[in-house]
Amino acid sequence: MNLFDPLFGSEAINAVFSDEARLQRMLDFEAGLARAEAGVGVIPAASAEKIGAKCRVEFFNLPDLAKQAAMAGNLAIPLIKQLTALIAAQDSTASGYVHWGATSQDVIDTGLILQLRDGFDLIEKDLTALCDSLAQLADAHRATIMAGRTWMQQAVPITFGLKAAGWLDAMGRHRPRIDQCKQRLLVLQLGGAAGTLAALRGKGQAVAEALADELKLTLSALPWHSHRDRIAEAATTLALLTGTLGKMARDISLLSQTEIGEVAEPDAPGRGDSSTMPQKRNPVGSAVVLSAALRVPGLTSTMLSAMVQENERGAGGWHAEWETLPEIFRLTGGALHTMAETISGLSVDAGRMSLNLEITHGLIFAESASMALASRIGKSAAHTLVEHASRLAIQDKKHLRDVLMADPDFSKHFTAQQTEALFDTRNYLGSADAFIQCVLDDHKKN
Repeated sequence: MNLFDPLFGSEAINAVFSDEARLQRMLDFEAGLARAEAGVGVIPAASAEKIGAKCRVEFFNLPDLAKQAAMAGNLAIPLIKQLTALIAAQDSTASGYVHWGATSQDVIDTGLILQLRDGFDLIEKDLTALCDSLAQLADAHRATIMAGRTWMQQAVPITFGLKAAGWLDAMGRHRPRIDQCKQRLLVLQLGGAAGTLAALRGKGQAVAEALADELKLTLSALPWHSHRDRIAEAATTLALLTGTLGKMARDISLLSQTEIGEVAEPDAPGRGDSSTMPQKRNPVGSAVVLSAALRVPGLTSTMLSAMVQENERGAGGWHAEWETLPEIFRLTGGALHTMAETISGLSVDAGRMSLNLEITHGLIFAESASMALASRIGKSAAHTLVEHASRLAIQDKKHLRDVLMADPDFSKHFTAQQTEALFDTRNYLGSADAFIQCVLDDHKKN
């Protein structure tokens, strides 16, 4: 199904994990293998050159490869057959050196690793763009006061800058995770039939070193055919990133509700339209990100389950990865790209935030009053008094400040001016600005 590709992915990430890209990366392995083997004297240099010249995806029949793969059990077998036939039409000697000493999993795994490297490059680019936009948002709104919400209810005042800084801080933690994941992930797979490279007659290590250099990959201590922790880590790393994106999308979609109306996604012709309600401006970017956050955990579970593979080559577990991991990358990359665009054009309604602070008639300052009173009569007694006052305020539809001032047990400790100060948002933001600055400083270091 390709109709939804532009919605859930992005043009760039979809291209990295297209059928053509998958085949080209496998062919890059075959060309690199031939050059590496020629370099250490395993096959003739002339043959390696002719093999490399045919390792281009446009020379191959993709529908035919797909049909043959269904019979062979993997894509490498028919691909190598077609490559061999292409070369044999010009040079039968050179065709005999195609895929020399390697196995199907070597080309499939290494081709995937090359795709993942391209995919992570895009992820990091969009992650940087998103973090930069979040930093600008946090700095611009460090004094924009809004209601902090817990359990979907108003709690105490915060600033929108603090909320954006929270998003930024969480996003920033994904950068080192991705760096560390790449260090373990971007490794060559070359083991031959059962991980010994016996077919290369004592030159296996030399070929592996040369091929790793050709493809600019790290060389692992030994082949890893049935040890899938590296692959699974890529999935879990992306799942964590997608979860953070989902949290942001949930916040944005809640804040954009009609009854709240504190933020809105970027406005553009056709974006967020309803098929029947002309007034609607739906948070479609958030919806796309939330859909990814719902789908990626299940796909990641498949990747973790696929780690349990048999002996030197797995049956089924390895196959389960082929569509699953690219889909995780596509969904995560698409969600990240969508969120980067959303944040860069997010509309923030500071006026509406200010108005929403007043809808509870002062109840949002109940903690402020309670903590101030606690210094006079103790925390428990203060909590009980302000809780009772809050219930009266709700019942009688009065402002909490007025109810407290009418209570002699409260008013004997505070003047009207002091009480008014307890209900001033500027006096109850705590360390919000300092927290924002810490996050912005960390972002600048990275």
